[in-house]
Amino acid sequence: MNVERSDHISDATLLENFYHDHNNQWLGMLLQRYTLMLLGVCMKYLKNEEDAKDSVQQIFLKVIIEVEKYKVEYFKSWLYMVAKNHCLMRLRETHGKIPSELHDDLQAAADEPTLQTKLANEQIFGLMQEALTELNKEQQQCITLFYLEKRTYQDIAQQTGFSLMQVKSYIQNGKRNLKTQLEDAYRKSLEG
Repeated sequence: MNVERSDHISDATLLENFYHDHNNQWLGMLLQRYTLMLLGVCMKYLKNEEDAKDSVQQIFLKVIIEVEKYKVEYFKSWLYMVAKNHCLMRLRETHGKIPSELHDDLQAAADEPTLQTKLANEQIFGLMQEALTELNKEQQQCITLFYLEKRTYQDIAQQTGFSLMQVKSYIQNGKRNLKTQLEDAYRKSLEG
């Protein structure tokens, strides 16, 4: 697989491939995809370009180790949290305390969901994935491209061959059908 041609592969597929064969090439593709995001996060917290670049390299190494320990579902948000935590730890090490402008971020970190909330969210995500498979093929494809891969209507139309109106319709109807299925699944979970 050529790395340059990996941009059409979803994060979830790359992760699935990695967990299947443990080939670090898949992780490399993911990390390359989010290098700029990592650099931005590190610059935001560390306020120094050299420290930020060093941190990105350290985060890469940490990810290679940590991703083996967990079944990561949403790589981008997980990676963001790894980067943020790394930067906060560096600030604690170098300054002994966190600069006052980062207090809000620390408060937000303290308010992060508990394990129970995370498990509930994972259950919801599982229900959503299950509900997604119940949609017709066109709705499923458009919803996945729009919400999970953050593609534009234009991109989706070009990739699928659907007209712009069809794309909008599939997304709108798919969203409504997902909502109905999730409500039904939630109601059944309360009854059972």
